[in-house]
Amino acid sequence: MKRKLISAIGVAAMMVSIAACGGDKGDEGEGKAGADGYAGQTLTVWVMDGSSPDQWQKDVAAAFEAKTKAKVKFEIQQWNGIQQKLTTALSEENPPDVFEIGNTQTPAYAKTGGLADLADLKSEIGGEWTESLNNSSVFEGKQYAAPWYFANRVVLYNKKIWADAGIKDTPKTRDEFYDALKTIGDKTDAEPIYLPGQNWYHFVGLVVGEGGELVKKDGDKYVSNLDDPKVAAAAETYKKFQALSKAPKDKDEATPQQGEVFGKGNVGAFIGMGWEAGIAIEANPKIEKEIGYFTIPGATADKPEGVFLGGSNLAVAAGSKKQELAKEFLKIALSDKHEGQLAKLNGVIPNKESLQTNLKGNAAAEAAAPAAAGGGTTPLIPEWAAVENAPNPIKTYLTAVLNGKTPAEAAKQVEDEFNKRLAQQQ
Repeated sequence: MKRKLISAIGVAAMMVSIAACGGDKGDEGEGKAGADGYAGQTLTVWVMDGSSPDQWQKDVAAAFEAKTKAKVKFEIQQWNGIQQKLTTALSEENPPDVFEIGNTQTPAYAKTGGLADLADLKSEIGGEWTESLNNSSVFEGKQYAAPWYFANRVVLYNKKIWADAGIKDTPKTRDEFYDALKTIGDKTDAEPIYLPGQNWYHFVGLVVGEGGELVKKDGDKYVSNLDDPKVAAAAETYKKFQALSKAPKDKDEATPQQGEVFGKGNVGAFIGMGWEAGIAIEANPKIEKEIGYFTIPGATADKPEGVFLGGSNLAVAAGSKKQELAKEFLKIALSDKHEGQLAKLNGVIPNKESLQTNLKGNAAAEAAAPAAAGGGTTPLIPEWAAVENAPNPIKTYLTAVLNGKTPAEAAKQVEDEFNKRLAQQQ
């Protein structure tokens, strides 16, 4: 099933002031356990459409009620418009107690005071959380959320085309990957790879793999770091592979949908989310048996390529009157049993590497999992939000590089606009 994992889009529109209501705890004893636990109380939990299967909700609710004597009410939310809806809810007297939040959105909400500090929860249950996945839950050194589930890009390839080219094994290094694609171009009529010029989330992954950053601090503000040599190296890698593609240099992976292009059966590979195979199959059911997956190879065989980690965290509203009960819910939802169950049912990366065994049998998820520990995100700062609004300067930068500008020249071209967006009031 296709699930839209939210990224940092439009958070700037969200940034009206959130009045943290945590100072008013309401009725004496509300949100506190008595002789009968939390009997009679109901915890409200917002989860996004497609995030939590019915069976997972049923099992978590049963475990929660057995432990606390309280009930949980799951309320399904739609991605479209969720930022403003959540912003409004967090400013009201009775916000949702627990809610799902996009991982790259978390810093923006933390800055406005809408999220409760979960340092004690991290100490109790988060000792094994994968660091790269937990990073988005931390803002200015404090734990404001808990990592829940994640996904990243893999290589989807056409097994028949690779066999026709005489390639027997999937590549383990970046050079082997490039050589395999070159071989497809030389020995078949297929397009080796479909890589549009503005698949910028893949570019973010390449920057992560180089150890680079898209922004840097200049005094008390953030500015573009696109002129950094590590970013330039990522751009050169992108350009090298994109040269093997017929895809337009000024379009992204959704224009047209790269899964539909792959589904026509004349493309050797593309870099995308596992669920994009479904788009290819819908376009051409016969291709299903030919689709394979492998981890995006890195510079050396012992370390996969850097990837952008999309996903969601779970947070507690600072204004919730049931914060202790909310933490009891998180202990259950994030337990190995239920975190592992979610990974298995939805094919998503769990918050602990030890739970990745639950992905066995899901080829796309098995290919994605090895890269998670070394993955990263866009800059985890509230100021980043405006950068992604169209026209995204990162996309403009990539197209400029692909059209012949040096990375330094392309960085200079978008620098003013990039910095202008980073300076917008949040």
